[in-house]
Amino acid sequence: MTARRRLLPLALAALAAALTLSGCSVVEGILPKPAETRDAQSGEIVGGGTTDVFTLSVGDCLNDESSTEEVSEVPTVPCSEPHQYEVYGEVTLTGDDWPGDEAVTQQADDGCYAQFQAFAGIVYEDSSLEFNYYTPTKGSWEEMDDRLVTCVIFDTAATTGSLAGAAR
Repeated sequence: MTARRRLLPLALAALAAALTLSGCSVVEGILPKPAETRDAQSGEIVGGGTTDVFTLSVGDCLNDESSTEEVSEVPTVPCSEPHQYEVYGEVTLTGDDWPGDEAVTQQADDGCYAQFQAFAGIVYEDSSLEFNYYTPTKGSWEEMDDRLVTCVIFDTAATTGSLAGAAR
């Protein structure tokens, strides 16, 4: 069984952008995608590729065009290239027993909201930017002790460069 995480809540604007930007050929869909390339010293992505969702780091930029809620890999790119999302924070959930989808979603929403202003340089309510998050699934919680929420910030249009301190 492949471990997966969930991207919640599904933002309609991001989905529309993803569908607009997608144009994969049949051949691209069946060939394995190479892993991302990271700078040995900084860990920054310098060559796009496929990244295990469990290894995403703050500062990583990605394009998640998945058509399902549960994902195990996402396409990452250097932040200097057009992208949909940027990882801006992480929240570690606690507890031994799976608290349920609703509780995980609420904790993810609260935790990512709390980190938004420090990263974006503006309070969420005054920002034109949005946030979303990858959360553990019941399977990843129970089978892999997954407690990490990965917060991602995005603009409804594709972005080039980091959104850190964007203040918009």
